[in-house]
Amino acid sequence: MWEAITSVLIGLAVGLGALLVRPDLYPGPRALPVGTALVSAVLADRIGHYVLDGHAPLLALALSAAAAALLVSLPARPDLRPGPRGRHRHP
Repeated sequence: MWEAITSVLIGLAVGLGALLVRPDLYPGPRALPVGTALVSAVLADRIGHYVLDGHAPLLALALSAAAAALLVSLPARPDLRPGPRGRHRHP
């Protein structure tokens, strides 16, 4: 049971960390990257726990952290990021 709680905390930490570090990449609802990281961390932990047959819980938690860090980039929108103005000349 402690693995599930820890994976939830990992997901929340990754999602909130992504919002704190790069808030300009997430112009949409703030719950989207947090929810994406949360769900991916919990699912990766459950899949890792099943595949490893519960023998390596720390490895399953490491997998959940890696999955959350990778999948939190899905809702990122660098094309909507406010960029520097006036650098490009148009004819």
